[in-house]
Amino acid sequence: MRILLDTSTLVAALVKTHPAHSRALPWLQRVIDNVDTGVVAAHSLAELYTTLTTFPIQPRISAKIANELIQQNVCTVFEIISLSKQDYVTVIENLSKSGIVGGVTYDALILQAAIKAQVELVVTFNKKDFRRIYPEFADKIVSP
Repeated sequence: MRILLDTSTLVAALVKTHPAHSRALPWLQRVIDNVDTGVVAAHSLAELYTTLTTFPIQPRISAKIANELIQQNVCTVFEIISLSKQDYVTVIENLSKSGIVGGVTYDALILQAAIKAQVELVVTFNKKDFRRIYPEFADKIVSP
């Protein structure tokens, strides 16, 4: 099965002290073990780095460790989907037609990558927002 893990799921899977670690890790492990084909939006790599390096734990995750976590657990394991200029235009047009504004725009970009990659499931802790963005894709959006 082709699955996209969003940033919230990847963070929880990679940070052992995250409250949702035990729920997210099995999804990452399925990709690492080649049970499923993992897909990630290119945008999520930057989000993941930002979140890991600012995650409120002690000791903090250093830039070096964050990079190593991303390289070893995402870049070498997942198919990374980049968006085209037209993909961005399509996302903004769809959001404006629906009257959706704000930070959920970044979730819409992740969903556009999922659609482009023809995934069967999107795994996110933001299920409500993701379903609101593309209701016709709602049956493919699950929480860990």
